[in-house]
Amino acid sequence: MTSPLDDAEMAQWIAWKRANDTVTAAVSNEIHAASALSVPDFSILSRVIENGGGRMPQQELGLMLDWQRARLSRQLSRMAERGLVTREDGPAGRRVIIATADGRSALAAARPAHARAVRRALLSHTASHRADFWSAVHAIADPPTDRP
Repeated sequence: MTSPLDDAEMAQWIAWKRANDTVTAAVSNEIHAASALSVPDFSILSRVIENGGGRMPQQELGLMLDWQRARLSRQLSRMAERGLVTREDGPAGRRVIIATADGRSALAAARPAHARAVRRALLSHTASHRADFWSAVHAIADPPTDRP
C-alpha cells in the first residue's frame, strides 16, 4: 500500500498547483483583456492559423489539442456563434475548421498579450534555475514510453 504524502511532499504538491493556477490565470487574463478570447479559443485559433494556414480538419485539430470530440465540438460551436471560425464539409464528409477574419484579428491581438503574460508570470521566475527547472518540467511532460 502506498503511504500518504508527508508534510513536505504535500507542501510541494500545493506549491505546484498554486504556481500552475497562478500562471494559467495570468495568461488567461492577459489574453482575454487584449482580445476577448478565452484560452480554449486561443488554443484553437493558434493551431488552425499557425499550423493549418487558417484551415484544418476538425479531427486533426482534436488530435493536436488532445481534446475529446464532444469538448472540441462544443467549443467550436461557441466560436462559430461569435464569428471566430466557420465549419464546412471537407473531403470524405470530414469537417474543416476555417478561421475567419475576426478570428485572425483576435489571435493577432492575443499573441503579444500571451507572450507578455508567459514571460512575466513564468519565465521571469525561472531564470536563475532555468536548466534544472525545465529539465524537470520536460521529464514530467514527456515521460519515457516504457513507464506505466
